[in-house]
Amino acid sequence: MYRQKRQRSKTLTVAAVAALVPLAAACGSEKANDSDGGSVGADGQRITGVQWSIDSVTVDGTTHRAPDAAQVRIDEAGEAAGSTGCNSFSARADVDGERVRLSDAMFTEKACDKTPADFEKSLGRTLTSGSLTTENDGDRLTLTTDAGDTVRLSKAQDASLYGTKWAVDVPGPEGQESHPVGKDEKGEEKGGAHLTFDRDAKTVSGRLPCNRVNASATVSDGSITLGAPSTTRMMCEGSLMDAEKRLLGLFDGKVDYRIDQGTLTLTSEDGTTVRAVAEK
Repeated sequence: MYRQKRQRSKTLTVAAVAALVPLAAACGSEKANDSDGGSVGADGQRITGVQWSIDSVTVDGTTHRAPDAAQVRIDEAGEAAGSTGCNSFSARADVDGERVRLSDAMFTEKACDKTPADFEKSLGRTLTSGSLTTENDGDRLTLTTDAGDTVRLSKAQDASLYGTKWAVDVPGPEGQESHPVGKDEKGEEKGGAHLTFDRDAKTVSGRLPCNRVNASATVSDGSITLGAPSTTRMMCEGSLMDAEKRLLGLFDGKVDYRIDQGTLTLTSEDGTTVRAVAEK
């Protein structure tokens, strides 16, 4: 049985994963480098360092299809994080050849109409039931319990820079992440920053922690030149305005970018790094 831990709801579940995604040494490529480090199973295929979409879980002969946003990633530091399509989860991960064990699992407890409770319970039970056998052909991974229950996963493809709604983790003071919360007059979560790039218009638009934003965005050779931002003029609480100011520091200049599956990393000329994940 898996343990649950109540946490505050945060924009972008998958935010837990974003925080664990290791950065490659080079920036400015939409394609992840498959030669980067990562533990491999007995068949020589990578298990860690890969964003896996969860396709289904089968328990006692009953298969539960996963929501589109369900995913998991195991990093080289021995940590796993992901989303059930509704709730975020994290766990300690021990990989040994063709076996992997997840322990000390923690799940958030949001109620989501589009994510069946039976799927979440079956996934939690299967992932934390003990040592799991892995079968990996590179693009697909199957985790099997000693009782024969399975979790089937497939390698997530790189999201496109354009047309994707990128949910942003706003950098906090001294590089710490900032997660301001609250609702605006339209019921949206304040602090839930997101950006979308338009190829044809050569623009970026979206929401900062408080205000809406638009700017020109010219992409070339792994970098994006952002124009001066045009924003709405709402005033929010101090923590939101401070976070917004830090994010606005990316604009009116050039940033390097890299896309690794569902994670976008932006690095400004002064070394500030901002991560975002593709919303589904």
